[in-house]
Amino acid sequence: MSKPIKHKNCTTGCQGSCCLKVQDLSVVRGDDVILDHVSFHMHCGELIALIGPNGAGKSSLFKSILGQMSHTGTITFQSATGQHMTPRIGYVPQSPAFDPGDPVSVLDLFTTAISKWPVVLPATKKLRARVLECLKRVNGEDLIDKRVGSLSGGEVQRVLLAMALEPIPHILILDEPMSGVDMEGERQLLELLDEIRTKYDLSILLSTHDFATLKQVDKVILLKKQVLRQGPPLLVLSSPEFKAQFPSEHVRGGGEA
Repeated sequence: MSKPIKHKNCTTGCQGSCCLKVQDLSVVRGDDVILDHVSFHMHCGELIALIGPNGAGKSSLFKSILGQMSHTGTITFQSATGQHMTPRIGYVPQSPAFDPGDPVSVLDLFTTAISKWPVVLPATKKLRARVLECLKRVNGEDLIDKRVGSLSGGEVQRVLLAMALEPIPHILILDEPMSGVDMEGERQLLELLDEIRTKYDLSILLSTHDFATLKQVDKVILLKKQVLRQGPPLLVLSSPEFKAQFPSEHVRGGGEA
């Protein structure tokens, strides 16, 4: 699944490559240190997995990058031309719980997210075509008229992902996308993410507790308030730092747990 970064080698200040830089990021609430001098880089086309025990600060890191949480340190984004800019970020939260009896359709949900068209009125042909085009990005056109309460975990993730890709972002952040998804759904989702990052040349940062999927990513960041270890999946999963945080995990070659 790993693919080469399309841009030039980033050995000199990330020149020639889009790059998100998180440097010395700290989040403190009263006497509670939530994140402590966290630093990492993420380049165009990279798929990075953020792992760590509960309470490690993963959600706080996401909120900081999204601009929803105050912090110290810096978060910067540089385009391939060297221009510093505010990146467009697509965000997929943990799967919401929809009422199985909810009459709201995927089309209705999309309509409220991408337009001001009243959901109580039938969607126009133009709006329906736009939603279909968005769902096409995740191979989910057949979901448009389904009730959200009837969707499987994998289908919910596809719909949320399609919404996060409108418009196409520079960076895609997914919070526990494998939660509530069966093994076949996980496989399909990972293949889809690989297809998306290749087609649109965007970076993907996701959090997960499913270590069996980590062999599919380019880099793993082990977080517990600080970055304890980062690097290729096998290097992190075989590290003393990982074993100290997850002593019961038995990780075999290639990242399988």
